[in-house]
Amino acid sequence: MNARTIGNQSVSAIGLGGMPMSIEGRPDEARSVATIHAALDAGITLIDTADAYHLHADEVGHNEELIARALRSWGGDASSVLVATKGGHLRPGDGSWTQDGRPEHLKKAARESARRLGVEAIGLYQFHRPDPAVPYAESIGALVELLDEGVIVQAGISNASVAQIDEANDVLGGRLASVQNQFSPAFRSSLAELEHCASLGVAFLPWSPLGGIRRAGEVGTAHAAFGRVAEARGVSPQQVTLAWELALAPVVVPIPGASRPASVEDSARAVDLVLTADELAELSGS
Repeated sequence: MNARTIGNQSVSAIGLGGMPMSIEGRPDEARSVATIHAALDAGITLIDTADAYHLHADEVGHNEELIARALRSWGGDASSVLVATKGGHLRPGDGSWTQDGRPEHLKKAARESARRLGVEAIGLYQFHRPDPAVPYAESIGALVELLDEGVIVQAGISNASVAQIDEANDVLGGRLASVQNQFSPAFRSSLAELEHCASLGVAFLPWSPLGGIRRAGEVGTAHAAFGRVAEARGVSPQQVTLAWELALAPVVVPIPGASRPASVEDSARAVDLVLTADELAELSGS
């Protein structure tokens, strides 16, 4: 599979988002493991997770542990797979999402994530979402300490503005490896952050790149241009969407979520779809 770079590591141009395998509506473990194995078999070497990807309050890290088990049971060599996880978001178990950006929480959470993943150091650790109760620089300072202590190899942020990207990179001393923001045909307001990352050479990881769990199947009808290009090319609208995002900048690495092998296999094929200038103009203007 075509490769892109996150910090100092080469990864597949398309990643796998693990969230659908652990939250509401999640499949049984056998199907989730089969989905992860299908991603690995297709050449995907980036898997994104978070300690908050769980359903019940007493199962923090459900998705991290699931991914770790799937990697151990895969028949191939998983040594080149980058598992990126996140901390700073919480799920109390009532369906809500809360934040905790305190440095002491993030440092403890990172160590617990490393334990669940079965690694000495997390390949990419990302501050999941800014906490309005904690100064942003203080939260990022925890990532600096984790880097310096060898708990994590690379640091990233998520759900960040342009100003926060610059602040994080400054606090990290130029070591910001990635930014993970929502971006899709339905959600383009983070285009400024994508373009800023491109100017800095920082990887940009669109989450919900197909519009989210409930809307991914409708991307070709909700956004007619993507459906038209897909029909003309004889591919899925989801492939067209991911190929369009890849074409926006060489730092873009979409991480579509999946809970079925067929879905991740289809997404992986997007790396080989090269859109024409006219197609890209139509899609960007739609």
